[in-house]
Amino acid sequence: MITSKSQLLPVLGQRFRRIPFLLASAQEDSKPSLYGEKYLKRLLWYLFAGTRGGPSRAEIIKALQNRPSNANQLAQILHVDYKTIQHHVRVLEENGLIVPSDKGTYGAVLFLTPKMEEALPILNEIWSKIGRRKINETDAGKSD
Repeated sequence: MITSKSQLLPVLGQRFRRIPFLLASAQEDSKPSLYGEKYLKRLLWYLFAGTRGGPSRAEIIKALQNRPSNANQLAQILHVDYKTIQHHVRVLEENGLIVPSDKGTYGAVLFLTPKMEEALPILNEIWSKIGRRKINETDAGKSD
């Protein structure tokens, strides 16, 4: 009989081995929360407003909000070089804002993490304050 979360995670790992993004979500819940709202807000300010790649990252988030996509699809949707998308995806993934369907494989579909989905209003607030460039919401949902 399984009595605690620490015993449940290995069992989930065996059952959901082929669906890593489900396991990643389960593992996120078991960690002590480093991502309090204040920390998350600072992280988002840094990633989207404090760095040169912020507008591109924000557009990636908006595109994934509309439709999960792989890196190649994002490059086509946003009209950006594939290597640039790979770089920004790696940064967003390292900071726990997006998760691939199958880590390390070509063509893995990218999804927003539950943490990022909850933080979308914070992203919109940040962008409304800095307003350097409008996040392209309409083109992000369309594919050529």
